[in-house]
Amino acid sequence: MLRKLFHHASSQSDCTKLCCTRIENFGVRAGNLVIFEDVNIHVHCGQLTAVIGPNGAGKSTLLRAILGEVPHTGQLKYTDAKGKHTGNPVIGYVPQYLKFDVSAPITVQDLFAACLSSRPVWLLPVNCRQRILESLRRVKAAELIDRRLGALSGGELQRVLVALALNPMPDLLLLDEPVSGVDQNGLEIFYEILEDLQNNEDMAIILVSHDLNMVARHADQVVLMNKGVVCSGSPEEVFRDKRTRKIFGMLAGDGSRDRGTGFEWRPHRKKSAENGCGCDCGSVSKSDDGFASCDGMGNGDSFDDADFVNDAGNIYDGGKEEGGR
Repeated sequence: MLRKLFHHASSQSDCTKLCCTRIENFGVRAGNLVIFEDVNIHVHCGQLTAVIGPNGAGKSTLLRAILGEVPHTGQLKYTDAKGKHTGNPVIGYVPQYLKFDVSAPITVQDLFAACLSSRPVWLLPVNCRQRILESLRRVKAAELIDRRLGALSGGELQRVLVALALNPMPDLLLLDEPVSGVDQNGLEIFYEILEDLQNNEDMAIILVSHDLNMVARHADQVVLMNKGVVCSGSPEEVFRDKRTRKIFGMLAGDGSRDRGTGFEWRPHRKKSAENGCGCDCGSVSKSDDGFASCDGMGNGDSFDDADFVNDAGNIYDGGKEEGGR
């Protein structure tokens, strides 16, 4: 059960050739209630795709639909660089939080052993401490191996969960708001881990996040959702789009404003996997058939010099004010 929580599907002999994950015409309903519909997202290996949006936009449900935990319409396709179907890849999953009894005398090693073994760990010892240490070193948490789960901070627990999701190494890693409530130092460590994975492992990463500044700095592709895909593209394209401002109001950020976005724009960190796998199936920032994009926004959707957001979170458009939320 624990193994299924962090890993889904099984890897076939050619899953290491996974190049692209295509989410096509995805939709989820709960009775007559539309959670989201017509979602089309193209994710390359070696790239970090961030999914942002307001509460209730369907972001976490999208990850659960990819995992097959909720019924959905549409197709999920995994292809190699030549566009051929690759079967079922290994999918790692990190939930927003893990429910457990904080008073239980369970250590990090106990949790790993329960996930890595098919037998009850309280009956027979599992000789995998070295394997566990190697997994924890990957996320800069080797010193936590004997720590009780209930004694871990939020950031430490999330790093342990990431280490679990990376054992075995997945082809697609899904992260559902994994650093909510984590301090700034924990955030920096977490994104350094993701950068290392992008540079050294052949995997695609989909991250659901509300931390817009960290997304702007680290993501290669951003998808704005609100019951569907509003727009997608590079961080700059999405955060310059007027539809993003209308959804979020005054965007979070400190320091100098960049043409009214509320962001302190920092140079996008250079990664060895900056351009993904280099296949010829099209750029993730460009619109494919039916794939929403911020490219060529037009229709007044891009920023102009007259547009800005005031300190109260209201949008001014050429002198006309409207509520920011």
